[in-house]
Amino acid sequence: QVQLVESGGGLVQPGGSLRLSCTASGLTLEHYSIGWFRQAPGKQREGVSCINNVDGKILNAESVKGRFTISRDNAKNTVYLEMNSLKPDDTAVYYCAASQGQQVSATPADFAYWGQGTQVTVSS
Repeated sequence: QVQLVESGGGLVQPGGSLRLSCTASGLTLEHYSIGWFRQAPGKQREGVSCINNVDGKILNAESVKGRFTISRDNAKNTVYLEMNSLKPDDTAVYYCAASQGQQVSATPADFAYWGQGTQVTVSS
């Protein structure tokens, strides 16, 4: 049974940092393109960052460029999202997702497996 689990969310002040982790069971993450998505109340789910399973190509949303970094640790079967200079607009539930496709994508429909999400709240 495939399961993705996110962790590392929490409450942080503006300008602070968090590192989200996505771990998997029943699935080897290095064989999949992995995306991080977020969904704020009343808004559609949006792609934040994605790393493919071929050459490590990365796609970042404009809103997070220069602040968020996606990376893999294949030995730990984990993908990370390092988030710096956090803003109140970054507040959302963050999800990781896995796609068998080799392209980076910000489209939720391209991803077959999803975690349950972790809450990130940026507030003073």
